[in-house]
This record gives sequence, C-alpha cells and structure tokens, in this order.
Amino acid sequence: MTIPDRTIQEAKRQRLFLLLCGIFLTNALIAEIIGGKIFSVETLLGIAPAQLPIGGQKLDFNMTAGVISWPVVFITSDIINEYFGRKGVKRISYVTSALIVYTFMIIYVATQLPPAQFWLDLNNTDSHGNTFNINDAFSKIFNQGLGIMIGSITAFLLGQLLDILVFSWLRRKTGGRYIWLRATGSTMFSQLIDSFVVIGIAFYVFGNWDLKLVFSVGTINYLYKGVVAILLTPLLYIAHYFIDNYLGKEYAEELSHHAAHE
Repeated sequence: MTIPDRTIQEAKRQRLFLLLCGIFLTNALIAEIIGGKIFSVETLLGIAPAQLPIGGQKLDFNMTAGVISWPVVFITSDIINEYFGRKGVKRISYVTSALIVYTFMIIYVATQLPPAQFWLDLNNTDSHGNTFNINDAFSKIFNQGLGIMIGSITAFLLGQLLDILVFSWLRRKTGGRYIWLRATGSTMFSQLIDSFVVIGIAFYVFGNWDLKLVFSVGTINYLYKGVVAILLTPLLYIAHYFIDNYLGKEYAEELSHHAAHE
C-alpha cells in the first residue's frame, strides 16, 4: 500500500470516528434532557394497561422518554468499540459525561433567570384553558435535572465501562465472530445496571418515588432496552457493511483486529 493510500485511509478513519462520536454524543445529550418525562406505552398505542406479573407486582409499560434515543447510543458505542477499541469508547464516554454536566449547569442557570412579563402573559393558560405559569412549569421540569444528571452520569459511566469490558471479553472469546453475541450480550448486561441506577438516584434519592415505583419503571425500561437491542442487531451488520466498504475491507479488518487487542 502506498503512502498516499494510507493517508487517505487515515483521513477516512478520523472522519468516521468524528461522525460516530457526534451521533453518540448528540443522542446521549438528548436522552438526558428529555429523560424527566415518563410516558405510558399503552396509552400511546391505545391499548389496555399490560399489568405484567413481575416480582409479585403487576407492571405497566411506563418508561422515561430518554429511551427514544438510547438505542442509538447502544449501537454507536458497539461500533466505536469494534473499530476503535476500548480507548475510543472510554474517550467519548468521558467527554460525553463532562458535557452532560455542562449542559445541566447551563439549564440550571436558565431556570434562575427572571421571566419576561409578556412571556408569562402570552402563555398564561394551558391547552384546556386552565391558569398556567409557564415559568414555574419550565423550572419544575428542568430542576429535576440535578438528580437526573447525577443518576444519569453515574449510570452512564457504569453502564459504558461494563459494556466495554463485556464486549471486549466476548470478542476475545469468540475470536471476532458473532457480532450479534458481543453487541447484544454487552448491552443486556450493562443496561441491567443502567436501568435501575439512573432511576433510583434521580427519582428515589433526589425525587419522591418509592422503591416499588423505581423497580416497576426500571424493570420495564430494562425489558424495553433488551427487546430493542435484539431487534436492532441487523443494523449492526448493515453498519459494518457500509463502514467496511467506506474504509476498505482490508483496512477495516486491520482496525478491528487492532481494536480487539489493544
């Protein structure tokens, strides 16, 4: 391979890393910002409450809105690990955690700013005509952020580090085969921790939830993440196909081999 060819491949590698990091970071931040909302899957689908018998309780599908974008984080994390190794995933995970802290600091400052009177007047009723203070609503929603931030960062880092360890261990054991096994296996293991830690810290330690509610929502979130991890497995193979073609099959395999033994 000539030096110009290698230079082109290295440039493609850097662009790929920047793109994957951008996708990872953006979706992680979105999940943190919208994670304070809990929604009902049954109501969304127009069906009766599930009332699943789990742990002696009957649980409905109530989940944090953050589950919308977390699956993208799972996939991107595994792809980064595949081509850039543990160091690559750890680097973007630490950067993302720092930026989550920065994001919530700015949001906190925003909630402390005095509202403009015309803004309050223009938004003084809700969609049903009831009296409404938009500044109180804004502060109420975003001031959940401290507990969410601490819980999310703790769960995020624990989940990511566990995902990295399990993913790398499975890759060594399988000799680079069975992408679905290392991707799904690492996600299922890491998200077991993530699903309960984030909700427990955010809504039990810093909020007003009881442990029964934490267990209920955490279990449903974990079941959702597990199902999604399995359903999205084909996307990993599709991503591998396009990345291998973009980088060149030989160079992509070289990167993957290096990442596995770093």
